[in-house]
Amino acid sequence: MSESPRYAPGWPGIEPRWTSSAKSGMGTALNLHSRVWFTLSHGILNEVYFPRVDQACTRDLGLIVTDGAGYFSEEKRHCIFENTPFEPGIPVFELRNIEKNGRYRIEKEVLTDPYRNVVLQKVRFIPLQGKLSDYRLYALLAPHLANWGADNTGWCGDYKGVPMLFAERDGVALAFAHSAPWRKMSVGFVGFSDGWQDLSKNFQMTWEYARAEKGNIALTGEIDLEATGGEFVMALGFGSIWSEAGQQVRGSLAESYEELRHHYVWHWKNWQNGLLKLDEPRREHDLYRSSVAVLRAHESKDFLGGVIASLSIPWGFDKGDEDLGGYHLVWPRDLAETAGGFLAAGAPGDALRVLRYFEATQESDGHWAQNLWLDGRPYWKGLQMDEAGFPILLIDLLRREAPLALGHLDRWWKLVSKAAGFLVRNGPVTQQDRWEEDAGYSPFTLAVEVAALLAAADMADVAKQPEIAAYLRETADCWNDNIEFWTYATGSDLARQVGVDGYYVRIAPPETDCAASPIEGFVPIKNRPVGENLQAAVHLISPDALALVRFGLRAPDDPRILNTVKVIDALLRTKLPQGYCWYRYNGDGYGEHSDGSPFNGTGLGRPWPLLAGERAHYEIAAGRKQAAEDLLKVMELSAECGRLIPEQVWDTEDIPDLELFSGKPTGSATPLVWAHSEYVKLRRSLRDGRIFDQPAQTVQRYQVEKKIAEYFLWSYNNKCRTMPKGKKLRLVLLAPALVHWSMDGWSHAKDTQTRATGLGTYIVDLPTASLDHDQDVVFTLYWTDEERWDEVDYTVVIDHHKT
Repeated sequence: MSESPRYAPGWPGIEPRWTSSAKSGMGTALNLHSRVWFTLSHGILNEVYFPRVDQACTRDLGLIVTDGAGYFSEEKRHCIFENTPFEPGIPVFELRNIEKNGRYRIEKEVLTDPYRNVVLQKVRFIPLQGKLSDYRLYALLAPHLANWGADNTGWCGDYKGVPMLFAERDGVALAFAHSAPWRKMSVGFVGFSDGWQDLSKNFQMTWEYARAEKGNIALTGEIDLEATGGEFVMALGFGSIWSEAGQQVRGSLAESYEELRHHYVWHWKNWQNGLLKLDEPRREHDLYRSSVAVLRAHESKDFLGGVIASLSIPWGFDKGDEDLGGYHLVWPRDLAETAGGFLAAGAPGDALRVLRYFEATQESDGHWAQNLWLDGRPYWKGLQMDEAGFPILLIDLLRREAPLALGHLDRWWKLVSKAAGFLVRNGPVTQQDRWEEDAGYSPFTLAVEVAALLAAADMADVAKQPEIAAYLRETADCWNDNIEFWTYATGSDLARQVGVDGYYVRIAPPETDCAASPIEGFVPIKNRPVGENLQAAVHLISPDALALVRFGLRAPDDPRILNTVKVIDALLRTKLPQGYCWYRYNGDGYGEHSDGSPFNGTGLGRPWPLLAGERAHYEIAAGRKQAAEDLLKVMELSAECGRLIPEQVWDTEDIPDLELFSGKPTGSATPLVWAHSEYVKLRRSLRDGRIFDQPAQTVQRYQVEKKIAEYFLWSYNNKCRTMPKGKKLRLVLLAPALVHWSMDGWSHAKDTQTRATGLGTYIVDLPTASLDHDQDVVFTLYWTDEERWDEVDYTVVIDHHKT
């Protein structure tokens, strides 16, 4: 190379893109020293994360093979891939990439240095036609440092005499070297001056650019096949500055690879050996060990207990820097499900770390952000009421399964009381359902809310707060009593078509006056084109209703549940090569288009293996163990060789050119940690013969005792104009007030002061239980803190249609 650096032309390069989200492997060292995570797809390294599991730093790193004259082959495009985990539950991956015409084979073993921020690949290049000297081998690396493909700067250099390729952006740097010196190095702008452009045109490195600044860049190095004998170790290291990254790489390459591998494997085996042996006897396509490894490998090493949803970016090959978060964010719902998976596997310490993370990231008003970066910063701004309930249920599950690990409940009462307060102040309506799309009354959310309130009531008793405990149970009873009014549709054309009298809808839109059931409203469909994005609530069905059984509010043989199962199966069940699976809801638009092109804001929803696991739990509750076993197999066969369960699977004819095959992962997200949690819990439930995470309180109160609410609730977000006969009307306000009320049309009036509940609400109970049909109570409010009247009279009529 010349004395002065040659700057690469073509700034800033083409618009950056991420890569395939259909991962075939992922891993990290199981200790806190190595803060680097890797993913695999198409036989090569994909996104590598550093220094946190929510911060991607590369697009991909693969090899290119030429003959120096007229042959060009890129392993990720021109090979047949084999991916074999070293051992179930040990995230060391053995890759075999065989060129489609049989000219060469590349063998790799991928892991991380357990003591440094370095990803290691032990590589062997084997010519299947000709001899080693007939080939030239090149490594091509695309940095996307700190979650960003643009504005990366790269250069060719060395660390204390060891030639390396470097890149940096925004306080993060990488260094790339292998166990022998590079023959040549170059850095360029993608699409113009990068190594791929050079090699695909010239079949050897003719460009040797020393530096490319602030763009979408790629680093290229030629490996000396003859000097290495075709066997070498590649090291990709990271640091806050280039010298730190270089030092990490040099340190790893100086160590015995076999010794580092031994330590990496030992740490993982030691953790796995402490878990329950739910995989005995072992199944043919057993995913237990790989599933618990997925849960653990997605945990942060800086923010302990913070587990992201997936080391992937859905449809990443079609996404650029605008999709900053991908799925490498924390979703509180997914996080609680992950903790449940840890508990099911017999790892209470891991679950307790999750609980402590919940404690540290709870907002001041008691809720958790819709999703968040590991440090607690909210990403999206929605509110999902189930995400305020799940941490309470996690404490309740720990209390049952691992009381010694949980310790005294006083330690957790602050978290519980704040979360329960948020629920009673803002529920039962949710701003978003669990699919993050619509507001309203969701059977799934309602089930979580009611179960969480009852669990919180038990903890209030332990905390010697009997008034709060009673209030929480009374609120839960009121919401439970109204689930059918809010979400159970009867007499519809769909009911007649399926041959049932009714069913639970996916979600009913929020309404404020209670004059009619919210089921009579319309629901927007978020991911459908204009003209197809609004449906009557009675026409939308989801497996979400089975949460009423999962969380214990309704029995599996309740006629309303049985009716709903019939409708779910009529509309949402599909037959895949591995068995039955289900869609999220009819009309779902979150998935590829019909031609296989990626989701781009609209599309068609595909089956979720997760939902097969949820259905299996229903089958266990119904006493049909074999049906649950069959659905466990559906989850297992939805994974490919890397043993990773996808978010969605393809459900129609194969499209080989787009890598879409019936029953196999789509481009959405693989792995989905939530799905692996469900798989682990299903293994535990099958072993125990009962739903592992079903709360006991709801079953006892609503299935055994058949508790009926004493009150009917009125609040500012639920201004009911009618109520059933025989109940007291409870006004639930967010500030102290004097209630001026009458039950004879203002002929006689009374004043009653609200009382504080201790959870941020103020209540008054009006003696309406004696009123007959069509009689009413009228009231108005005087806000004592503000010293003003509401200047509105509210009327609630006893409705003979409500029971």
